[in-house]
Amino acid sequence: MPATFDHLKPMTDGVEPISVEERQARLAKARRLMAENAIDAMFLEPGSSMRYFLGVPWGLSERIMAAMVPAAGDVAYVCAAFEEARLREKLTLGDEVRVWQEHEDPCRLVAGVLRDRGAATGRLAMERHVRFFVSDGIRAEAPQLELVSAEPVVLPCRGIKSPAEIALIQRAMDITVAAYKATLALLGEGMSRAEFTANSRAAHEALGAAGGIDCQLGQATAYPHGSPAPARVKEGDVVLMDGGCTVEGYHSDISRTVVFGRPTQRQRDIWDLEAEAQAAAFAAARVGAACEDVDAAARKVITDAGFGPDYDVPGLPHRTGHGIGLDVHECWHLVRGNTTPLQPGMCFSNEPMIAIYGEFGVRLEDCMHITADGPRFFTQPSPSIDQPFA
Repeated sequence: MPATFDHLKPMTDGVEPISVEERQARLAKARRLMAENAIDAMFLEPGSSMRYFLGVPWGLSERIMAAMVPAAGDVAYVCAAFEEARLREKLTLGDEVRVWQEHEDPCRLVAGVLRDRGAATGRLAMERHVRFFVSDGIRAEAPQLELVSAEPVVLPCRGIKSPAEIALIQRAMDITVAAYKATLALLGEGMSRAEFTANSRAAHEALGAAGGIDCQLGQATAYPHGSPAPARVKEGDVVLMDGGCTVEGYHSDISRTVVFGRPTQRQRDIWDLEAEAQAAAFAAARVGAACEDVDAAARKVITDAGFGPDYDVPGLPHRTGHGIGLDVHECWHLVRGNTTPLQPGMCFSNEPMIAIYGEFGVRLEDCMHITADGPRFFTQPSPSIDQPFA
């Protein structure tokens, strides 16, 4: 059974959700970008972008539920008839819902919405994760429609976070820090990975959020996403933890690496090198710098120490960071080849890793957001291998 955390109190009181006015401003920006890119309408399946623009949380299933955002005209929704009442409870932007019965083709309704808004022969923007059977069905019902990428619209909107979004991410980070501290206090000899994670979920729940922290031990810490093999904590183990939660859909993401017991000098040296790489990435994350410059700064610290080069192991086998928001991993990424310049409002993880197969790995992850004056951490980096939190 997971531990109880009666001493923890919810940290979600006073959370301000994204306002209708902010979502209306997002739609206005999207429509400006649609006009600039000669896009007649944008198609949204359930997911983070539908929640971002329209405030509608909805799960994906084989039954199509979708929203059409025209460059000119009102938003319209398509859903199964028996889901209409549930959908209408969630709507704050747009009130037109066209329904289909179980024996009918919802793509025909999508085509009808587009025809009514003068977009059936225009350009319909779709995100990369729209499912093939959906896009193929729409193409069959509106063969003159040109399907194009929605990224020129979605990325400039979602990639730049508003103060309200940054506040929600900050609250999620604060909750996960508190959950880490409570969970780490119970770390003990013989504890299984599953027990650690169960405790972390219970701690998050006590703090008012759904979340959890994964735990890897010993040699498995060298693998960026760990190993499914069961393991229990023992003296001298490197313990690599990675987890987060959501607040109003916005994610936290924090990693810490400690040693259970007394660290060896080798473990201290690699931990210190990882901290130096993370600090170098932070220092490079200035307005106007390219995303790839941040990755290069962290990687140089690691390769100058004799690891790598490039993605070779021992060394840093993955990008330095990813965007974060309504998805825990979202564009843009801090990776070689990404020349996107950093702008105020962008949010990233900062998590270079040193992986040494057969020994251990060290990853320290703190997320940051870009301001006009430079980067700011949501969570303060670990002071030392013996002190995971300041």
